[in-house]
Amino acid sequence: MGARILIVEDEIELANLLLDYLEAAGYQADILTNGNEVIPHVEAHPPDLILLDLMLPGKGGLEICTAIRRYSSVPIIMLTARIEEADRLRGLEIGADDYVCKPYSPREIVARVKAVLRRTHSSEQQKLGEIQLQRNTGQLLIGGQDVGLTALEFHLFELLYSEPGRIFSREQIMDRIYSDYRVISDRTIDSHIKKVRKKIAALLPDKELIHSVYGAGYKFEVQ
Repeated sequence: MGARILIVEDEIELANLLLDYLEAAGYQADILTNGNEVIPHVEAHPPDLILLDLMLPGKGGLEICTAIRRYSSVPIIMLTARIEEADRLRGLEIGADDYVCKPYSPREIVARVKAVLRRTHSSEQQKLGEIQLQRNTGQLLIGGQDVGLTALEFHLFELLYSEPGRIFSREQIMDRIYSDYRVISDRTIDSHIKKVRKKIAALLPDKELIHSVYGAGYKFEVQ
């Protein structure tokens, strides 16, 4: 069976349309229409990816995303009619992996779902000393302990880790890890880098892995 997608959308016709397209693409899908139902459902039936509307009855999408990120790195794609950059930035900063503004085509959503799952479910593993990258689970382990990266943070680290010493500009990072980097600002990249560094430092306080290169971007290097 295909990956299980949780659709959280209070516009039932739109939710059913997404369900039809996702099932046609080989995925399993469930629908919830009230924000208060989401956390209990995710805990009882962990999905492989969540399509999460921002404006919902009950708990809103940002509150739900924040709550889920306390215990899970399940990929989350935010769906919303609100297009202000501040809203997009807020959603991404609290752990959303992608952000799609309405109106959108169901085909675009299926493409985004495939892209996010592809970058979080590769079966490869890489290990460098006590640093271990597990692509099949989307985890970064340090000394056997999970750093606790979100799916997007994992993909960002994976990009830098894949080519030690190479400097990636913010534009290159946007292009590699976002489906539509045109709606992302430099501040978003800097915010994600800051969060990744903080999580790594909690387990590896004596080493810096991600380095800023003034005027150029970021690179991975063990120092």
